[in-house]
Amino acid sequence: MQVTLNNGVVMPQVGFGVFQVPNDETEAAVSAALEAGYRSIDTAAIYGNEEGVGRAIAASGIARDELFVTTKLWNSDHASARDAYDASLERLGLDRLDLYLIHWPAPANDRYLDAWAALEELYAAGRVRAIGVSNFLPEHLRRVADLGGTVPAVNQVELHPALQQRDVVAANDALGTTTEAWSPLAQGALLTDPTITTIAERLGRTPAQVILRWHLQQGRVIIPKSVTPSRIAANLDLAGFELSDADLVAIDGLERDGRVGPHPAEFNG
Repeated sequence: MQVTLNNGVVMPQVGFGVFQVPNDETEAAVSAALEAGYRSIDTAAIYGNEEGVGRAIAASGIARDELFVTTKLWNSDHASARDAYDASLERLGLDRLDLYLIHWPAPANDRYLDAWAALEELYAAGRVRAIGVSNFLPEHLRRVADLGGTVPAVNQVELHPALQQRDVVAANDALGTTTEAWSPLAQGALLTDPTITTIAERLGRTPAQVILRWHLQQGRVIIPKSVTPSRIAANLDLAGFELSDADLVAIDGLERDGRVGPHPAEFNG
């Protein structure tokens, strides 16, 4: 399962996220993910675990061109994005990234357009295969688009059945920007929801698999996270079943503005 970004780069539709995974546990978790078949890994400078990701990649023996590695620029580095990029590469032990994202717009700081200009320079120099943003609301996306340069390839946002961000998805679609969901399972908050569990029981699948399949059938990229090898493998096992139109509508009905992370208009880090 893959998606093609707006610059022609192909990205796996299911990746492995390492948010809140301690650095000393990251190597084992990423190694388990790679062994299970994941080929996309998503980290960030602020997570403090880029080194663990790099160790797992180095130990895997998997060819670099078979992997898709994403990391993110932290808010305090908007004015020094090129240096931050180099530091992330050093921690990861890599010579390039597949995707580099501005982690948050941090609107009170109002430096994300400067950061975007630096990412465009990295992209033009061939040092990163694609550039994008994370947690950008439509107004933030419009400011980037109005620059008239590179259109973000990805906007990674909190998105799950309880927070569907339809306005953000519409803004992404209008620009040809791929929507990527972080916290696609709402940090587990929906795994006991009767709508989800009923569908899961009928299909003989886990509640997590049902939610992740809901994302995939709407064309989104997802980055589920776990440190349990069996769950890591199950979260990738999404190709052998399909949700019906009625299932999709039922899950769509779970929207309740159930945000579990910060609001991008208010968060500045």
